[in-house]
Parts: sequence; structure tokens; C-alpha cells
Amino acid sequence: MRYFAALLVCVLLAGYSQFSFGQEDDKRLIQLSGVVLSSDSLERMPFTAIYDKTTRRGTISDYYGYFSMVTKPGDTLIFNYIGYKPSTYIVPDTLSEFGYALIQLIDPDTLMSKPVRVYPWPSREEFARAFIEMDPYEDDIRRAQRQLSGKNLAIAASRLTTDASLTYSWQRQQAQSQLYSRGQFPVNNLLNPVAWAQFIESWKSGKLKRQ
Repeated sequence: MRYFAALLVCVLLAGYSQFSFGQEDDKRLIQLSGVVLSSDSLERMPFTAIYDKTTRRGTISDYYGYFSMVTKPGDTLIFNYIGYKPSTYIVPDTLSEFGYALIQLIDPDTLMSKPVRVYPWPSREEFARAFIEMDPYEDDIRRAQRQLSGKNLAIAASRLTTDASLTYSWQRQQAQSQLYSRGQFPVNNLLNPVAWAQFIESWKSGKLKRQ
């Protein structure tokens, strides 16, 4: 009986100690929130990968560089962003508040060089000859106007196949023509006196001369 009572007391003490330790661990959790900025321009860095090396958990900052995650004192956070050096932050073990705000700066990992302009001429002599022979009146606007002329558009249109809308319009025209001449011979402009009168008038006025 005494052995059973002693065993029961030990079990209760162990459970109480674990409950106390659990409460103490819960109190040590810290809600770490902050924003990630670039150290050279102080611009917000969106979608920065934040990895907790201690707990192997992580998060990603939003479009404005803001993030929030649960950590513990002593955790090591690693901030990664493409084109920037990885930045490390260790959560201090002296924090007593539940929430903590952080501004994390990350350094660029690339060197910005002056822009290089590539020319299509291999040498100065080639450039001088091209400069002398160039046509100053041949600009982009004139080339676009020439390409969009009526003649070029007509040639391009003749090479294209008819689409559904053109086929439907042609079919409707044929149906209307058949309705107009239903029950009689189809219309023939060779026998149309009005068409002959217009042809003779255009002939006399010189409209049919070859340009």
C-alpha cells in the first residue's frame, strides 16, 4: 500500500512539473513581426524567404516586405532574397514581451556597372561609311507608312485565307442575290442598260484611261 502511494505521488509530481515546464515554454514564445528593407535604397523587399534554422520552419514576406512568425529566444533566422546576400538574425534571449517588431536590412550581392551600348559596326571605319551612306529621311514612321500603304495591305490580304466572318458575309450576299432573282433569270450586267450607260459616260469623260 505504501509503495502504491509513493508511486502515485511520483506520477503526480512528474505531471505537475511537465505542466509547469509547458506553461513556461508557452510564455517564452515570441510573435516576431517586421519588415525587410534593402540596405542601399531602403526599399521594401517583397516575397523574401525567412527560414528559422532552429525550428526548421519559415515564412515569406508579403508584397510590402512585411512578415510575422512565432519564434523562441535564441532562434536563428535567415533572410534570403535573389540578388542579395543572406542575412542572419538571432532572436535575443532577453526579450520579455510576447510581441517584438523588427526592421531587417539585407545587402545587395551584385555590383552595378555602367551600361554598355553595343553598336552594329565592328570598327570606326565601318561606322563612318554607314554614317555617310545613310538616308536621313528613312525613319521608322516612313517605313511604317510604306508598309501600311493600300497596295501592301491588299497584297497581304490576298495571301490570307478567308476567316469565318468573311465566309459568312459572302454566303449572306449570295443568299440575298438568289432571293432578289428568284423565279427569273440571274442578273447579267451585260444586258443592263444602266450599267452600259455608266460605262459609256466613264469612257467619254476619260475615267478609263490608264494612269
